[in-house]
Amino acid sequence: MSVEYINFNGSILPADQLIFKANNRGFRYGDGLFESMRYIKGKLKFPEMHIDRIQKGMKLLRFDNCSLIDTWFLREKVEELVRRNRTGVDARVRLTVFRDSEGLYSPVSNKFGYVLEIQKLDESQYVLNKKGLIIDVYDEIPKPVNALSNLKTCNAMIYVLAGIYKNQNALDEVLILNHHGFLCESMSSNVFVVYDRKLYTPALNEGCIAGVMRQVVMRLAKENDIELVEAQINPDILNEADEVFLTNAGKGIQWVMGYNNKRYFNEVSRFLSEKLNLI
Repeated sequence: MSVEYINFNGSILPADQLIFKANNRGFRYGDGLFESMRYIKGKLKFPEMHIDRIQKGMKLLRFDNCSLIDTWFLREKVEELVRRNRTGVDARVRLTVFRDSEGLYSPVSNKFGYVLEIQKLDESQYVLNKKGLIIDVYDEIPKPVNALSNLKTCNAMIYVLAGIYKNQNALDEVLILNHHGFLCESMSSNVFVVYDRKLYTPALNEGCIAGVMRQVVMRLAKENDIELVEAQINPDILNEADEVFLTNAGKGIQWVMGYNNKRYFNEVSRFLSEKLNLI
């Protein structure tokens, strides 16, 4: 069943209705950010963590009235849209917040607008992929490290070009490097590496997205006595690692099977995926 409705600035509209003018700042300048979430068994997962990240991002982008988008707002708007779309109990949710103002590079105001969308899913839990992913490193355009690097902004050209590289090379995913040449993240996820009985993930100051599922998996690792290290990670570790897996709010944990001629296990990723579905 296709999704029939979206929420645009508080109005429930047909999903195929045109809502933007050509001067929309999200279209012109990528002036906004977004959040991807999961709705499982009739419940939005980790709403407080998502709101914390949304509000931090909105403040950094100098939006006005950031506190209007809070946990109550998010839960209510998602529930309303689920009912209108007769989506059921499982869905992927995306909230896009953009600067709703005229102006060129300098906006006339800093008020925000938003679009809330949902996509029906069949899985009633996070599902670890049966077949491991085949990945490579995309190094044509590195990701810069700055104050915006941890946000999921509407400026996604690096990820788009990485996606084209992925398609051209028949890959499942690609890893992105920062401008220092170290591991940053994947095209759509945070990355974790198991090496020498320790779990490594790029530190936030390496420019990776401050993913909600990244935080959840780090917490699960610590609660289950898995030694966790946030670090600067040389991509050469991919040739020596025991496991590599990716995390995002939509899919949970996805394990990687191969990189070049290297093949990986999935013991830690399977263990953490089982723990994730108990939360």
